[in-house]
Amino acid sequence: MTRPKNQGNSQPRWLFPFVVTVIFCLSVLPLGRLAVTGIVSAMQGGAHQLLSDPALWQAVYDTLTTSFFGMIAAVVLGGGFALLLTLFDIRGKAALGFLFMLPTMIPPQVTALSWIGMTGPSSTLLKALGLAPPLGSPQPLYSIGGIALLYGVQNAALVYLSLRAGLLALPRDGVEAARLSGASSWQVLKDVILPLSLPGFAAGAAIAFVSCVGNFGIPAILGIPASIYTLPTLIYSKFASFGPGTFADVSLLSAMIAILSIVGLIVEERVLRGRDYRVIGLSGQVAVFRLGAWRWFAEIALWLTILIILVMPLTALVASSLAPAYGVPLSSSTATIQAYEEILFRQTVTRTAFTNSVTLALTTAFGLLAATVLTGYFLVRGRSRFAPVIAALAEIPYALPGIVLAVAFILVFAAPVPVIGISIYGTIWIILIAYFSSFFAVSLKPVVSAFRQLDPSLEEAARLSGARFGRRLADILVPLVAPAAGASVILVFLIACNELTISALLWSAGTQTLGVAIYNLDDSGSFNLASALSVLVVIMVVVMMLVLELMAKRLPKGVVPWRS
Repeated sequence: MTRPKNQGNSQPRWLFPFVVTVIFCLSVLPLGRLAVTGIVSAMQGGAHQLLSDPALWQAVYDTLTTSFFGMIAAVVLGGGFALLLTLFDIRGKAALGFLFMLPTMIPPQVTALSWIGMTGPSSTLLKALGLAPPLGSPQPLYSIGGIALLYGVQNAALVYLSLRAGLLALPRDGVEAARLSGASSWQVLKDVILPLSLPGFAAGAAIAFVSCVGNFGIPAILGIPASIYTLPTLIYSKFASFGPGTFADVSLLSAMIAILSIVGLIVEERVLRGRDYRVIGLSGQVAVFRLGAWRWFAEIALWLTILIILVMPLTALVASSLAPAYGVPLSSSTATIQAYEEILFRQTVTRTAFTNSVTLALTTAFGLLAATVLTGYFLVRGRSRFAPVIAALAEIPYALPGIVLAVAFILVFAAPVPVIGISIYGTIWIILIAYFSSFFAVSLKPVVSAFRQLDPSLEEAARLSGARFGRRLADILVPLVAPAAGASVILVFLIACNELTISALLWSAGTQTLGVAIYNLDDSGSFNLASALSVLVVIMVVVMMLVLELMAKRLPKGVVPWRS
């Protein structure tokens, strides 16, 4: 039964149907279509043929192996940074945290290209330094270990953010009580802080594992040349060799990816089951431990890690972009900006990719903003019993690997849209709608955080004065959530502009995105052109992150990921 409007719920009657329609179109419909296709295929015997294929089980093994070791690398790297930057008197914490986040914000295919340029016998940078292995030596990254290593680098910041959030919530009085009782810093860390931090470790590990399972860019560039296929690249290869049973096969493969992701989250829940991690007392910034003479050693280790995982790969990427061809040593006589001239002024494909990515990212960011402001208002101010369900459904598409979401939208739009009879498959519109679905949660989170910090009395006073919903929204609510809305636009633009996993399956001639263009250039052997385009993408990422950093003081807590 609907509540009367005068009982504290001042939302217009059309808002609930609007929110339900948005969530249905962006989440329930595509994922439901994927589930139905997979079930029908399994009932018709398609599952037996697929499950009897040895290539499938090899892909499952490779997916689990690379994801597990990638998760371990991410936990070691991200956990170490979180502990040192949160608990100890390290100098330059803000700069270290910002730089540590960069590999996660950089597209995975760019990460893979930069590390290829840093290692192996054809490395332009190593040749310039005289450190390149002999010609004919294998590229060490074209392996299970190479993929897992880059998974760890790519996802370490996810563990860092998860663990850091838990560390900042630890009780100050509990830590101080242990220290006043005579416990050394090592004992406090081992017996108090680390046990209480297990939820952060487990959550970070689970998120990293799920991210590794759905990663396409790294295994595509490092795995396919070595005939190492994970489930996402196996789906891509099946689409490349399209056949009558392709849709059924990729539906089942997508279901397997989703199951592996869910299993990772279930393992996290089982690890924490039966343990009570509630804390009593004041929480906030944990008391800082003094490293004393060890501080220089810790700071050198942290900056050396940044040098290895960020500075050296990006330096190698720049060197590769300035070389006339892949493998040519860089020197004053060979350095050229020809690759940049080619992709900016001569290559129609790269110009089209720039236009498509920027247009898609801007349209997604601003288009979602209108929907998420209304949805966020409904979730925070509404009293609907369905609000938790709607919030969960909004999160699911972003939590699932992009390759699964792409397959879902292919199944929805493979045939012409009913009633109007128009097909958007193979057009830029299907990529846009998939972006709306995938990044809805990214746009929603900052807006919800802002609405929760607003005093409801401001809107209530306007309502009692006779202001209708549209007027309250324009004059009170939107101006107050504007900083968070601006951060939402930047975050969505930053992620969407560099996206590859979704568009890798949805693009067609004329709808290439930057991620697709980089992958295709590398796949065609134009490594220097792919490197030059990647350098421009990295510059764009850094600029957008710096803009967010400058806005951070005006934003609600938690909107800028790398800030406390």
